[in-house]
Amino acid sequence: MVAYGKKLRELQIQEWKGYYINYKLIKKKVKRYVEQLEVGAQNRHNVFRDFSMLLDNQIEKIVLFLLEQQGVLAHRLSDVGKEHYTLIQQPNSSNISELQEAYRDVGRDLLRLLNFVEMNAIGLRKILKKIDKRFGYKFTDYYVKTRANHPYSQLRQIFRHVGIGAVVGVLSHGLADLQDLQQCQGTYISIYDQPSYTHQDPVLNSIKEAVGRLSNSTNFLQFLGRHAFIMQEELPSPSEDHIVDERYHFMSLLLNLANTFLYMVNTYIIVPTADNYTLNLGAAASVCGVVIGTMAVAQMFSSVYFSAWSNRSYLRPLVFSSIVLLIGNTLYALAFDMNSIVVLLIGRLFCGLGSARAINRRYISDCVPLKLRMQASAGFVSASALGMACGPALACFLQTDFRIYKFTMNQDTLPGWVMSLAWLLYLLWLWICFKEPTHENEGRLVLYEADTGPAVHVAVENERTQPLLMNSEEKEQDEEGEEENDNAEETKKPVTSIVVAYKLLTPSVKVQLFVYFMLKYAMEIVLAESSLITEYYFIWSTSNVSIFLACLGLTVLPVNIVVGNYISNMFEERQVLLSSEIMVCIGLLLSFHIMIPYSVTQYVGSALITFVSAEVLEGVNLSLLSKTMSSRLSGGTFNGGLLSTEAGTLARVIADGTITISGYFSESNLLNTTLLPALLISVSSIIATCYSYNSLY
Repeated sequence: MVAYGKKLRELQIQEWKGYYINYKLIKKKVKRYVEQLEVGAQNRHNVFRDFSMLLDNQIEKIVLFLLEQQGVLAHRLSDVGKEHYTLIQQPNSSNISELQEAYRDVGRDLLRLLNFVEMNAIGLRKILKKIDKRFGYKFTDYYVKTRANHPYSQLRQIFRHVGIGAVVGVLSHGLADLQDLQQCQGTYISIYDQPSYTHQDPVLNSIKEAVGRLSNSTNFLQFLGRHAFIMQEELPSPSEDHIVDERYHFMSLLLNLANTFLYMVNTYIIVPTADNYTLNLGAAASVCGVVIGTMAVAQMFSSVYFSAWSNRSYLRPLVFSSIVLLIGNTLYALAFDMNSIVVLLIGRLFCGLGSARAINRRYISDCVPLKLRMQASAGFVSASALGMACGPALACFLQTDFRIYKFTMNQDTLPGWVMSLAWLLYLLWLWICFKEPTHENEGRLVLYEADTGPAVHVAVENERTQPLLMNSEEKEQDEEGEEENDNAEETKKPVTSIVVAYKLLTPSVKVQLFVYFMLKYAMEIVLAESSLITEYYFIWSTSNVSIFLACLGLTVLPVNIVVGNYISNMFEERQVLLSSEIMVCIGLLLSFHIMIPYSVTQYVGSALITFVSAEVLEGVNLSLLSKTMSSRLSGGTFNGGLLSTEAGTLARVIADGTITISGYFSESNLLNTTLLPALLISVSSIIATCYSYNSLY
């Protein structure tokens, strides 16, 4: 991976070189002020004042140039518009194509301007993150609060690109009108009269994509893909895209998504019957929390070694995962005939050790081209949601009781047998169809040419290939690169230590990880104790619990459609984040058993509010995490996906443990006892979010 400063030099438009953010200068200032603060030569107030002035000047330079270029584009569009009007009065088919190309030329220049704004916006965010890391997040909080909300905000010009939409509108209207004129339809379809009408043009499509990236506007597919939390390079180079294209294999991606689906089915298929299973083995019903949580405990460890293993291979860990899950589910099913709660727990432990979700995420991040990565991420989330719904639904159809030889087949054991068969079939499919992609560190032969001598062939095994000879220009760039790489974050080396990963977490990132912990805790409480609560209060059967859980799982996609297409386009992500946290808190409050009797309507309604709000919160939370987290955590063993997975898994473990302990002491107070910690954590997350709210701009 290449440092941002180097990419900025490579990708910037040379004639606009002086108008980009001076990333190198600000980095030097950060380093200098850190040294001065350490020896007491500066106080924090003066540092913040100087940095504010420096950023104000940089932003003013960018915004004034942006306005100047918008004026140039507007003037060109005005000239083209005059020709357009003349052409309408005296139609000439030969001039229509020329005029269309003139509009497209303006569109291409607008694309360059959008690229200019995007690169500066990324640079500014990186600088703010760097200052957060070195000085604490209070600077970003102060800077955003005083600049973004000001009526004359120049910061908003960069992040909200006011005025560009008008240029896009003129281009769209002009091209649509010319197409109508060229086809001699005379219908005059106005984009203003019919907002749903879209003129298909490659240049316009590229502009809309660029505007979408810049404005954080979203749709269902993008919003769904954010749940996967697959971090990627903000400015990927064409060479990196080419490497990923070569590694892409559709059937392997499909197998990866199938693994995700089966694992989620495996996780939730036992939830409706876990309490009954533990009772049949002579344990308390509340021990179902331990049975469910054992899988999560093992997953905390499996995520780490699978993440490390994915640095070398994808096929071998997936094969290992399938075998371990096959063994785990078989043990889970055999525990009934062996009358052993220990075997039951060992079976679930094996299932957790086979969790390959770290591989699933990593494969999409490393082996799916950028143009398909959002669809693949959405597929990952959809597979997870479908598995969450299908698991309990499948358990509903396994309400039977018979024997095959000495093996009992009933509602308790059949989930294990069914999943064993599923993993066996998947293992065969995997072995036959999966294609192991090449890894970046494999040896390769590269031809280098130097001005000072003949071409040199260099073969390097397991290292990045480097030229033996460099010309003077390359040496100069290398010296600049050394200065850039002084900072550990900018070296872009993958993180291989949990200590280093923790040091890269800014306060705002820690808050977002805590929010993720909270939402997973709340969801696990709702799901894992559902069979206990509904049996105690409403005497629900296993089928009723299964249907209830399946319906909760089926809400994931419709909710994301609404949020992705509408809500996230109307409000800022931080606003949706805080609102969702409040709704989770309200859902938990409504779940408490205060009114007598406790009704089905109250339980189902409050559970639905909590679960749906947590689903909305998850997408926004992971989206903000991907923006605020250090880019060094986009790869390596201890990547951002692993950290979020560990936070969520830890929440599930604690939630399941809470259910078991609470049920052991008093089953009648189980509901309120488990909801109280969830409520306290929820309130704490709201306070933490408010405290870091401005740093999420």
